[in-house]
Order: sequence, then structure tokens, then C-alpha cells
Amino acid sequence: MTEAVAIEVVYATRAKQKLVALEVPAGTSATEAIERSGLKKDFPAMAVDENALGVFGRKVGADYLMQPGDRLEIYRPLKADPKEIRRQRAKKQGSS
Repeated sequence: MTEAVAIEVVYATRAKQKLVALEVPAGTSATEAIERSGLKKDFPAMAVDENALGVFGRKVGADYLMQPGDRLEIYRPLKADPKEIRRQRAKKQGSS
């Protein structure tokens, strides 16, 4: 019998957030956990970038094997570069 691992998968947009708690077989990858979470039903436009995943804020790859108690976070792409926004803000404040 395969050991079950309790995990959470979380995704958020500006308007809606969802955390799904589930049990997966030991050896489940991050990609498989996302599929098992069913989040695609709630967020049909969700595009998963395999380079934009994390566990408790620590970046992981799509092949990361889920550990008991992990919270897998699916990150959305940034709308704007934070460095560029700070530059523009500094420039605007400097001209005042």
C-alpha cells in the first residue's frame, strides 16, 4: 500500500484565492499535485509556468516531490517589473 501525503495547493488572482487540501501518494510531483487539486476548474485561464512554483515561498521545480505538510504555491506572472516601477516612482519624485 502506498503511503498518503497530506499537502495543500494554492492559487490566487486579484479577485479570488483558493487553497485545496488533499492527500496524494508519496512520490507525487508538483505537476501531478496541481492536476489532482482540480484548480483548473475554478481558474480556467490559469497558466502554470513550471518555473513559477514554490513551497512556502521557496522556489521548486515541476518535478519536486511533495513532502508531508507542503503548501505548493502557483505563482502568476508579474504585470510589471518591480525594479522599473521603482525607477519610475523615483524619477517622478525627483522631478517634483
